[in-house]
Amino acid sequence: MTEERTKRKIIVSGSLAFDRIMNYHGLFGDHFIPDRLHNINLSFMVDKLSVEFGGTAGNIAYNLAMLGEVPEIISTAGTDFGPYRSHLLLSGVDPTSIRIVEGELTASAVVLTDSANNQISAFHPGAGKFPYDTPIETEGRALAIVGPGNIEDMTTLMAYFKKKGLRYYYDPGQQITALTADQLKEGISGAHTLFVSDYEFGLVAQKTGWAAGAILEHVTNLVVTSGIEGSRVFTKDAEWKVPSAPSDDAEDPTGAGDAYRAGFIKGTLLGLPLATCAKLGGVVAAYAVETYGTQTHRFTFPEVVERYRKSFGEKLPV
Repeated sequence: MTEERTKRKIIVSGSLAFDRIMNYHGLFGDHFIPDRLHNINLSFMVDKLSVEFGGTAGNIAYNLAMLGEVPEIISTAGTDFGPYRSHLLLSGVDPTSIRIVEGELTASAVVLTDSANNQISAFHPGAGKFPYDTPIETEGRALAIVGPGNIEDMTTLMAYFKKKGLRYYYDPGQQITALTADQLKEGISGAHTLFVSDYEFGLVAQKTGWAAGAILEHVTNLVVTSGIEGSRVFTKDAEWKVPSAPSDDAEDPTGAGDAYRAGFIKGTLLGLPLATCAKLGGVVAAYAVETYGTQTHRFTFPEVVERYRKSFGEKLPV
């Protein structure tokens, strides 16, 4: 097996949050009345609640560290961040680059999932309202990820990475609706890879007026994830549809997309073919859905290599 770690740090920007995750063992859709959607007043009795460490930057960094990489988190947190900081240290993630905002709490997300893995979420930005506002070193960094987080950071960081000539992966995620069409176009333009879910792909197309072909005039790769249906990878010249990796006793889909992104990026760092990168992303995502919470699963890179073989009937070429 070749060297698992690329040595150079990976800049990971996005949110840090405490996730309050709840499971509802019915279907949300059973309780919506079609002619009353203008006046929704619903309450769901949940049978499971946990408070977990989350946020897009934290989730991606957590998985990258287990894959043997060296993530550097560019994000803000509040004065209640202590337990999360300790968790990152124990997980092999150096938290020293995280900016603490005095007088603020760390961002908080509430995620309610039904039995069909439909989700209703709410998010309070807390310290995430404040931009990072701290010098960022790009020398010697392998690449950067611009994930959903503070809007000002999302716009200034991608411009900064372009100026510095640092390859960046763009993952606007939950902030697609908050970004203007021009901000979204600017983030996409010049990115190495655009990550979106199938639903987010529709939002991007609606907001920018760019379908896949137009997007690929501005990025090298377009990756569209579709949960258990797998993912699609597009370039100007080719398209691959890749199945998801089988998972045992899926518990919670929250954080699976972030895990996928970490696996895909690991594959690109290893110089693997794009379809293989997508399969690797699927394997890492499978670990994530098998535990409750976004940073509770564990694996080693050799375990990922073996699971890849079992999932797809082929060796990971590393």
